[in-house]
Amino acid sequence: MGRLVPAVTRALDILELFLDGDGALSAPDIVRRLQLPRTTVHELVTTLAARKYIVPVPGQPGRYRLGVRPYQLGARYAEHLDLAAEGQQVARTVAETCDETVHVAILEDTDVIYIAKVDSTHAVRMVSAAGRRLPAHCTSVGKMLLASLPEPELAGRFPDGAELAAMTPNSITDPAALRETLTRIRERGIAVENRESNPDVSCVAAPVRDRTGRVVAALSISVPMIRWSEERRAELEELAVKGATDLSERLGHRSVA
Repeated sequence: MGRLVPAVTRALDILELFLDGDGALSAPDIVRRLQLPRTTVHELVTTLAARKYIVPVPGQPGRYRLGVRPYQLGARYAEHLDLAAEGQQVARTVAETCDETVHVAILEDTDVIYIAKVDSTHAVRMVSAAGRRLPAHCTSVGKMLLASLPEPELAGRFPDGAELAAMTPNSITDPAALRETLTRIRERGIAVENRESNPDVSCVAAPVRDRTGRVVAALSISVPMIRWSEERRAELEELAVKGATDLSERLGHRSVA
């Protein structure tokens, strides 16, 4: 990697300060928070204002907020976002870390559709394909996505008394039991599938959010039972959350600490 340019780094540090707080800053605020010389801050603020990256706050002399230029850059970035392509890149990184099969999926009615997939290099691994459709209630990605739905919408898709299709003896077939499971998933922020879509495979999944915070996909890691354990599950849950967070950030989501 080449040498970082200090002036550019400081200018970007100033812009990133606007991601926190009330959205308005003065030069003394910037000096205090970045520990930079006053003359340096004055020059950088003047330059950023001249280029419309920040603008004066009306009625608040000496204070600035973000200008239109960052919005224009963000909008152009969003125009070129491709969930499947971004998901494939993140899935590849996660798979390289754990050497297990990684999926990214979206919800369509009561099914999930896999839009990205990277295989494990192990001889024994989950067999699937991008574009495949499965019942959402039988998969970790599906349960993660269903857990993000408002209760009325969920009830409309899975009315009381309906019998859910089973893929294995472990599949959830009762809507009431499904809702209980989804409640626990919401509490934990992660979903686990225990041989519910494949009798030889278990999975973990985490939610992927867009820039508005809406859950738009889920990322899962699938493991044959010969490599599954509670210790391994905990490791993969952490990795799934990390991968899903990475993909969310690529989609413009900003996590709140």
